[in-house]
Amino acid sequence: MFTPSQADVRRFFCSVYAKSLTSQPLEAIETIASQWMDEHPEYHADFKDTDAALEKMYDVEGGKTNPFLHLSMHLSISEQCSIDQPRGIRQAVELLTARRDSLHAAHHETMECLGRMVWESQRSGQQPDGAAYIECVQRHATRD
Repeated sequence: MFTPSQADVRRFFCSVYAKSLTSQPLEAIETIASQWMDEHPEYHADFKDTDAALEKMYDVEGGKTNPFLHLSMHLSISEQCSIDQPRGIRQAVELLTARRDSLHAAHHETMECLGRMVWESQRSGQQPDGAAYIECVQRHATRD
């Protein structure tokens, strides 16, 4: 399993941002990252300076979203949907996308479920509950 460090993740997004600004060719995963970065211009300043990005701390109390975590979650959900793992995530996100008429909005709601699943797994010391994750996304897709 690939487990990048916080620094690896931040370097990746800063590199993608720099490449996209200079129209350099992107790898497939970089293209997906760049598309999600385009959806979040409010984070662009965070990607301009790799050294500053490596030093910056984002805490919940500060009220500022960690752009690297946020975009990592977009990438995770994109990858999960592409391979339908956990099984059923693709259909659940597609249903949510149709209900919200926005893939971006669907991803943000899915992030709530993903974050809850990871938090509960860490808290309990158990494996992540993929079925509960899918059910959470489905609940979002069936409510107004």
